[in-house]
Amino acid sequence: MTDPQIALMMLGIFIACVFLGFPIAFTLMALGIGFGYYAYFDADRMWRSFNRLGEDAGWWDSTSLWIEGFYNNRIFDLFVNQTYTVISNEVLTAIPLFLFMGYIVERANIVDKLFGTLAVATRGLPGSMGVAALITCALFATATGIVGAVVTLMGLLALPQMLKMRYDHRFATGIICAGGTLGILIPPSIMLIVYAASSGVSIVRLYAGALLPGLTLVGLYLVYIIGRALLNPKLAPKPTKEEIPDVPLGKLAFMLLTSFFPLAILILAVLGSILFGLATPTEAASIGALGGMLLAVAYRAMTFQRLRESVYLTVRTTAMVCWLFVGSYTFSAVFSYLGGEHVIAEFVQGLDLTPIQFLIIAQLIIFLLGWPLEWSEIIIIFVPIFLPLLPHFGIDPLFFGVLVALNLQTSFLTPPMAMSAYYLKGIAPPQIKLTEIFAGVLPYVGMVVICMALMYIYPNIVFSLPDLFYGPAN
Repeated sequence: MTDPQIALMMLGIFIACVFLGFPIAFTLMALGIGFGYYAYFDADRMWRSFNRLGEDAGWWDSTSLWIEGFYNNRIFDLFVNQTYTVISNEVLTAIPLFLFMGYIVERANIVDKLFGTLAVATRGLPGSMGVAALITCALFATATGIVGAVVTLMGLLALPQMLKMRYDHRFATGIICAGGTLGILIPPSIMLIVYAASSGVSIVRLYAGALLPGLTLVGLYLVYIIGRALLNPKLAPKPTKEEIPDVPLGKLAFMLLTSFFPLAILILAVLGSILFGLATPTEAASIGALGGMLLAVAYRAMTFQRLRESVYLTVRTTAMVCWLFVGSYTFSAVFSYLGGEHVIAEFVQGLDLTPIQFLIIAQLIIFLLGWPLEWSEIIIIFVPIFLPLLPHFGIDPLFFGVLVALNLQTSFLTPPMAMSAYYLKGIAPPQIKLTEIFAGVLPYVGMVVICMALMYIYPNIVFSLPDLFYGPAN
């Protein structure tokens, strides 16, 4: 077999291991080191160690030299260097800080107050409870970036209230599932940080580029909720004064001041300091983590147990992302060294695709990968396969990254592997059927497709803010 054929076999074994359920990070490392031993094998280098054996060498000396000869392979140097590169990456330093901010906010009892206030503030709108739930999901998802946490918490908080107000099961569950995924796209998104580290795109330009598409998607969701409630009021009956009483303007302003504005100001402070160049993403994330702790203290929700849980979950998630990076870097270095990347590039270029056709095929592959895999695995492992092809088709990696972030919304919403639906089903009342949740999320997949189409047709939705803030890219 030729080296490129071995590289493709390496990729095939990895995909098979993923579907068999092996831990992905350690599978990547094992395959990278195993195939890398072959790729970087130097017989002369190994035998130089063995030839140091003398006739009078004892058992210990012989064993030591044999071990030294076995490990005298550059793959081990590569693995150590890649590990150091990941751990010392300044962009990735922001991940644990943003995660900690999210976990602290999740446990600070902010979201229940926020949802209650927004339900009162929007009571005059069609589908008011759904509008309040979506806005709460958007803010909370932006603050945490953790889909499972948002869907689960909002399912416990908002779903019983909507069911109590006679909301249609499909309509209510679809809102929560769709709203819970918005943190993948809307800055300060952890997914965008990971993509920036993988692609070399400036994280501040990426945040600026993702902001308008994220707000556009939220706007489409709101138009759908209000439109459906107008066309079919039975889906979302208007609340009575007993269910949601009228509140004087002064009291409503105070409720907003104590629930909506603290979290919104924290998010805007973190995002604004990044976009306007006042702080690096890591520094802004530090501000966010401190702000989350201060909010928890202000809401009298900061306890040692909650702090301990937040730190533990932060460390666990950060370790998962970092080891995925280490495994991916090692795997991709060996894969490229064996010529696998070149084979894929030649194959794609030989198809004579237009840029639009390439984008559609790439997004379709990422969409399908979103069924069995988490977004972190797709961004770290598979997206780098497409990145070297972007210059050939004249596609800006910033535009591609925002498209991927938007596309990954669908991976959480598309049956049969819609993870947000399973998160919600796990805590929903027994009368809520999984098929009803699936039916509820499908219209939001359509909203995502519409948003992606708008980005294809009007690329300035992505480029206008980065160009305005930082000038055209070189």
